[in-house]
Amino acid sequence: MKTLAVPTKEKCQFVDITSSINQYLREQKVDNGICVVFCPHTTAALTINENADPSVKKDIIKHLNKIVPENGSYDHREGNSDAHIKSSLLGSSLNIIIEKGKLVLGTWQGIYFCEFDGPRDRQVYVKIV
Repeated sequence: MKTLAVPTKEKCQFVDITSSINQYLREQKVDNGICVVFCPHTTAALTINENADPSVKKDIIKHLNKIVPENGSYDHREGNSDAHIKSSLLGSSLNIIIEKGKLVLGTWQGIYFCEFDGPRDRQVYVKIV
């Protein structure tokens, strides 16, 4: 298993971790399998989405903030309920097929760590099966 360090600089931020996962995949010299990516944080998530146009990340964050506002009427005293809800909406793990030594992703797809309660020093776990 590989632990990726993912430092974030903003409250809400998408960090493209595709190249780090690809590097680990090359190091492991795996031809075929499944790449499991897991986020061990309750206020962050993972997603696969377009990595060609940076405005897509901004649009997703903007509309998640509209759906789940930071200052809603939440009971959780810590003040980050919106981050917990956004994390639950996107999810904490991904499974990506490995074929011929490469992740099977669409032409425009990238793997993103999604920060909703930053800035923080985060981790993502990657395991090849």
